[in-house]
Amino acid sequence: MDSAITIRRVVPRQTEEQVAALYWEAFGRKLGPVLGPPEQGRAFIARHLHHDRAAVALTHGGSRVVGLAGYRLSGRGLTGGGIRDVLSAYGLWRGIPRLAMLALLDRTPGPGELVMDGIAVDPAHRSAGIGGLLLAEIATIAAEQGCRRVRLDVIDANPRARALYERHGFTAVRTERTPYLRGLMGFGAVTTMHRAVPAHPSDGPSGDTLEQQR
Repeated sequence: MDSAITIRRVVPRQTEEQVAALYWEAFGRKLGPVLGPPEQGRAFIARHLHHDRAAVALTHGGSRVVGLAGYRLSGRGLTGGGIRDVLSAYGLWRGIPRLAMLALLDRTPGPGELVMDGIAVDPAHRSAGIGGLLLAEIATIAAEQGCRRVRLDVIDANPRARALYERHGFTAVRTERTPYLRGLMGFGAVTTMHRAVPAHPSDGPSGDTLEQQR
């Protein structure tokens, strides 16, 4: 593994397919019913990325994406695509139910909030501190944008991710039971977590990796 990791605040051009593959590897169980089959879902994500809505970990001279943390701010998140895009890609009859499921996953920031839009680390680069670097960069972005806190959702099917978020300063504030989604998307509850954002955030703890999932 190349130990030289660079963190940037933009998804480099020509890496869209890498990002889509990494995102799908982390969230495919949840996104499958919405954007599947996998090949079509990855293509949709790659085509509709908002390049300026992520902290990205790069290696191999900046040519390979090995981790990313998307975020939603000012009405835009990492993953885009509107109603027309979904209907164009999936057709009317397949697209309408997908739009309904996408609405269930929507997370709109409140006043003074930056909302995390998913974080993933390449399996070959886990346990190298990349997740901690990405979370620290997101906190810095939030502070620079005048936000008071970072908000995210973590599913009950990934307690390891929740534990890592807690070690990086996130606190659970509420849990929504979603038993109707367990069979469809693989989780039955979603916990919302907050991390306060100081005016000048420190780099935070390092050495942990958020391995996948929200």
